[in-house]
Amino acid sequence: MAKKHILIVPGDGIGQEVTEVGKKVLEKIAAKFGHDFTYDEALIGHVAIEATGDALPAETLEKMKASDAVLFGAVGHPKYDNDPSAKVRPEQGLLKMRKELGLYANLRPIKLFDELLSASSIKPEILKGADILFFRELTGDIYFGEKGRKNNGDTAYDVAEYSRYEVERIGRKAFEAARTRKKHLVSVDKANVLESSRLWREEIQKLALEYPDITVEYQFVDATAMLLIKDPKRFDVVVTANLFGDILTDEASQIAGSMGMLASASIGDGTGVYEPIHGSAHDITGKGLANPMASVLSAALLLDISFGMKAESEAVINAVDQVLKKGFRTGDIADETTDKSMILGTDAIGEEILKLI
Repeated sequence: MAKKHILIVPGDGIGQEVTEVGKKVLEKIAAKFGHDFTYDEALIGHVAIEATGDALPAETLEKMKASDAVLFGAVGHPKYDNDPSAKVRPEQGLLKMRKELGLYANLRPIKLFDELLSASSIKPEILKGADILFFRELTGDIYFGEKGRKNNGDTAYDVAEYSRYEVERIGRKAFEAARTRKKHLVSVDKANVLESSRLWREEIQKLALEYPDITVEYQFVDATAMLLIKDPKRFDVVVTANLFGDILTDEASQIAGSMGMLASASIGDGTGVYEPIHGSAHDITGKGLANPMASVLSAALLLDISFGMKAESEAVINAVDQVLKKGFRTGDIADETTDKSMILGTDAIGEEILKLI
């Protein structure tokens, strides 16, 4: 029996709905496999700003550091989207969390369940068999560089900056993962234009000497954006910088059929954070329409990566697979052939998953 403490951080919008399902899955796993999981909750994002004036309250950060893992929802609110003058914003909490917890590696598995081949806008024959693991550097680049305004506010700038150390540590994780898969790594940059990308490529080339068994391919980000849609099966492990990774992994959600199916793990040297890649989706908040499967699959990653519970993780993934095989869908992954009676809401499809664990 393992004793673990998990912090639930629902955040904003549908994050609050999908993490509730993710937590129930963890509770079911603990009961089935004889583990002792304890839970606490904390605020982040818009709800934290409303309650405390801070997007990441000190209490939340303390709870995160004291936990064995964090199951995270989403941050964001429409009131900030068209107000560039807002001094405190939900996303600041997310960035601060990554920095304070040292979450430098974001892992995003892009794997298509066969039952969802028709849910994507990409042709099934192109998609079938695609299985990609993205490593996105998470605490450097333009999001964390110097930024500001000058010339009386008429000019704005954001500095993209990387150190060799930052590239080396994310690169090493990607190389190690490639060793356990197909031994093929694609490093994505823009080295023909950006100095930070040239340093990135230099460091990956240096690392490659330590991994002679790994085939390394270097691609410019614009080529990768095209090839992900044209031929996704050519990719296995991909490593890239923060900004490029943010965009490419959202694009790759089309491979999985919906953002509602994609989980992610943000890890470093301490507490790991596990979250769906979708946003807060306030247009469907409170309607019971959100797809909770990305949160459920994030719980599976949590069990695997932070707790080393491979069998428990597989039990969750298999339950999701079986639910899809039975024909159950949420609205975002249904198509014109889906029986309307099989299109379920957030809680209902969560219950179907729980039945199969």
